[in-house]
Amino acid sequence: MKPSLLFSLLVLVTASVRSENWNQFRGPRLDGVVSAPGLPVNWNESSIVWKVDLKGAGQSSPAQWENQLFLTGASLDGKERYVMCLSSKDGTTVWEDTIPCTAPEAIHNMNSYATPSCATDGKVVVAYFGPAGLHAWDLSGNKLWSLDLGMGGGTWGFAASPVIIDGLVIQNCDSEGPSRLVAVDAASGKIAWETPRETKPKGGWSTPTLIEHEGKRELVLNGEFGVKGYDPATGKELWFCEAPTGRGEPVPVYAEGKLHVVCGKPGDTYAVKPGGSGNVTATHRVWMAPRKGGRDLPTPVVSGSVLLVSSMSGIASAYDPASGSVHFTERLGDGIEIAAAPLVANGLVYYQTVHGGDVIVVKPGKTLEILARNSLGDSAKDLTFRAVPVPLENRLLLRGSTTLYCVGQ
Repeated sequence: MKPSLLFSLLVLVTASVRSENWNQFRGPRLDGVVSAPGLPVNWNESSIVWKVDLKGAGQSSPAQWENQLFLTGASLDGKERYVMCLSSKDGTTVWEDTIPCTAPEAIHNMNSYATPSCATDGKVVVAYFGPAGLHAWDLSGNKLWSLDLGMGGGTWGFAASPVIIDGLVIQNCDSEGPSRLVAVDAASGKIAWETPRETKPKGGWSTPTLIEHEGKRELVLNGEFGVKGYDPATGKELWFCEAPTGRGEPVPVYAEGKLHVVCGKPGDTYAVKPGGSGNVTATHRVWMAPRKGGRDLPTPVVSGSVLLVSSMSGIASAYDPASGSVHFTERLGDGIEIAAAPLVANGLVYYQTVHGGDVIVVKPGKTLEILARNSLGDSAKDLTFRAVPVPLENRLLLRGSTTLYCVGQ
């Protein structure tokens, strides 16, 4: 093989690997989807490659860039917030930093003081802590900037993760007080744009996601009153579709030209065609369908031409994403709770239970097909798991409140 051709192939392979860094909440495309044929479907306690105790407690998902993992934690009283960089090889600490918080927010007992996940673009890594601010470091742990976004806190705390798009750190700042969507220049820490949002009754939880619809990119954000589309470059509000109920923390999922949206409160699930201008509820809401199973839903997924929605109580409903017709509504298990957004890997859906971190692997279809129920064993029985499972080549990262597990080969 000619050296020039070999070099070109190496560049392509390297670019492919780097493009799949799980660099922010729900991955590089903000959709929770990965193609990784070697990812385990079945495992048990003997499959734990390594596990490490984390500094403080939290619910953020790991963000990964090459051989580094970034997570957050907090002291029990919330007066200290932590950012940790770990080696993806064995979980050892590479660097860490502490951010003080003189006036911690109130939090719900299902939330934590360190719920938003870190985001990185390979140059900077950012973390958000509500009243403790938005912060940036380089990948060696040198502090670059800090920004007080003026968030005093909500009754239930914060959970919306920062995302990095085109060199902008975009942060949802929904709150009981004045609310807004903010974009910050990742290099300088200067605010690039900010757009007001309606005041949220309890706090800010949903994370923005980026879609491309009919050749146009839109930043989509769920909320208490419905789902909105924004111009990611300027923050201009483009359209709004009303929700049947409130508490819009689950992130919408985009598939085949439609956004599929659920609310945290009990009520219908619905599909919206992006685009348009102003209030598009009457013109762009394609369908609404009944949803059973209660409140506080993880993010929905579309896989295998099936829309799958689970409640916190572990009741899964499957729909035809084109029409909203219901295929089934069944329990994923008895006595379980599911809070984290699922991982969609190789067409399969990975749901993790809150208590003990068991993972239920589902093959989407018109009938419920559970392929595996995987346990971490006794070491995880007292931990809570509300972070998204994260792929790491042929392994999985599972974050408990105070412990990070790596399972697989």
